[in-house]
Amino acid sequence: MPRQLGERPRPGASENAPGDAVIALTDVTRSYEMGANRVVALDGVDLTVNAGEFVVILGPSGSGKTTLLNVIGALDSPTSGRIVVAGRDITRASRRELARFRRHSVSFIFQSFNLFPGLTALENVEFGADVAGRPGARGIARATLDRVGLGERTAHFPHELSGGEQQRVAIARALASGNPVMLADEPTGELDFHTGVQILDLLHDQTHEEGTSILVVTHNREIARMADRVIELSSGRIVSDAPNPGGPASSTELQW
Repeated sequence: MPRQLGERPRPGASENAPGDAVIALTDVTRSYEMGANRVVALDGVDLTVNAGEFVVILGPSGSGKTTLLNVIGALDSPTSGRIVVAGRDITRASRRELARFRRHSVSFIFQSFNLFPGLTALENVEFGADVAGRPGARGIARATLDRVGLGERTAHFPHELSGGEQQRVAIARALASGNPVMLADEPTGELDFHTGVQILDLLHDQTHEEGTSILVVTHNREIARMADRVIELSSGRIVSDAPNPGGPASSTELQW
């Protein structure tokens, strides 16, 4: 039975064993009124994601990929249907309950980085760990920046970093939270191939070593080769959901 939103999980640890469902959507729709028109962004989506799964979501622009991430992460509300994430039914939760849910259950990697301009790289990442309630946030932040190759850039502000470096800080902030679900919208979009592969390896390790469930939205089909499952959306519907034939590819096999 879904846990109440007011119950706080142990910080920095997934409560789900590999194979347990950590995300469950049942007949979820999301529609918008645009003038006299009704736009259906999600149309009866059923989806289950297990703990420790690395899932890539593909589809053309306007297919509903980002909307799907937003309703899972409680940045948007479904028009109808039911959503359970990390043991919590978030479908009809209050604003306060959803804010607590976002702090302790999901981490985001946005295309636009969303870094705090007045904080250094270290402080931005520390913020992610601190908000999630992890003890030793400063040490976690340093170690995570080392993992993404920015150990020597901890004192730099976002405007002093390249676009690729800013994206790596954003990814480090998400990793530092230790939350059981990570939602990434084009996480390698601003990165060169070498750095992009490094980040994909980090995300892959996070699923298999920490049990984090990761959903990645991308236009890059090559990235999908590393996924446990590949989901394709079209006009707000899931038209394909299947594991990679032969299992996930190694990052050394990718080219783009």
